[in-house]
Amino acid sequence: MYRKLCYLCSTFFILFFVFFATGCSKQIGNSVLLWSIPENNLSDGDIVPVYVKSNISQCYIIGIPDTEEKIEVPLWQLTTPSSKRVAQKQAETYAEYQHQYARVFLDGLPIREEPVNISKQVYRLRKDEVIKVLYKGEGAAVMASATTAMEGDWLRVLTSDGTQGWCFSYNLRLFDIRTDSSQNQVVTNLEQGTDTDETLEKILNKKWYPESYTTMIDSRKINLEHFKYDYGFDCGKETGTISLKVPNLTVSFEFNGAEKTGKNTYSFTDTPISVTLRDENYIVVSYTNEKGVPTTYDMVTLSTPIETVIANEQSRREQLYSQLESFGPSYSSSNYGVLTFTGQNTFTWSGYKQLQPTVIPRSALGRGTVSFDSFISTALQMSFDGVITFHFDNVNDGISFLYKIEEKGLRMETTESTTIRNGTITERSSSPVVIFFAK
Repeated sequence: MYRKLCYLCSTFFILFFVFFATGCSKQIGNSVLLWSIPENNLSDGDIVPVYVKSNISQCYIIGIPDTEEKIEVPLWQLTTPSSKRVAQKQAETYAEYQHQYARVFLDGLPIREEPVNISKQVYRLRKDEVIKVLYKGEGAAVMASATTAMEGDWLRVLTSDGTQGWCFSYNLRLFDIRTDSSQNQVVTNLEQGTDTDETLEKILNKKWYPESYTTMIDSRKINLEHFKYDYGFDCGKETGTISLKVPNLTVSFEFNGAEKTGKNTYSFTDTPISVTLRDENYIVVSYTNEKGVPTTYDMVTLSTPIETVIANEQSRREQLYSQLESFGPSYSSSNYGVLTFTGQNTFTWSGYKQLQPTVIPRSALGRGTVSFDSFISTALQMSFDGVITFHFDNVNDGISFLYKIEEKGLRMETTESTTIRNGTITERSSSPVVIFFAK
């Protein structure tokens, strides 16, 4: 029944079209053509009669003035049908930019909902894409610097897929299709420009992370204090905002395109950020602060998803705690008290007065949490399992020990005066306090 109904509807529309095509129909109104149809000798700005609107096929059937011919055009290519007087008034709005199209010079240039540089983006243009200029509007100035406005106008534009919005003209190159024949084929075929800057695309299509991430991954020593998902450089191709976030610096800017300023170097429009591509997986990001001081950051791509790396490291730390808990969970020493791992990375410790105040502050309460944030060098891995840090309640700083699970208990050694590089203990203290807890 459903297929039969669809067939009848389709047949009806075809017959309806034939009926109107024979000239035996009435107009539903007049519209202004927004995008030229050169093959039918129709130009943007022309007023055409409209006979049929199909919401199913998203098109109008229009007549070609001074002929009996009728053609089908997409809905977006016309203004809403109205009286001829209203259509003529609308045509006056578009008259200044009749025959005027524009080629986009910057990849990622936004079309905005309103003529304001912080307005919502409704479309992101590609380099060399061709758009129709409809008319000029009044909008907020676009600033090249804190005190200097960029040259240009806010233009109401139309893309070849029917999207309308506002685009600032600074990065557009306008042309008249009547005098620039090289552009006619682009407009006729309603095609977007396909020439793109391949080098820039390699930068824009990836998420970049601090180079230190690869060092941590290669050494299998992931410092979660510095290995964060949101650290790095995001070019803003999807979000519309470029951002640079590293320890002690977080900045973001509206993405308004990028301009090539040197070999494999691009400056992001209206921002203090530029990027140089060293190879497909390595870039150098340059950021100039408010005082005019530039700083560079080496950024790389990751072969393993960052979520996987972080999850694996968190799992490794959980396993270290589980080993201590399952082997004990309580450990005792005649001199240093009783240490118990009570689950969920928590502990209790009693009888540690001999360690106060040189190792454990007097303010420490006998409970807290533990972490495994630090690492040991390869040379120390024969003697220790790792580094455990106790975070006592009522104490600000963690207290770390080298530790080793042995057959009869747990051996710990203070880390005061040890040699630490990049979160890794490379040498033991010359005179550590050594503690042995029996299980």
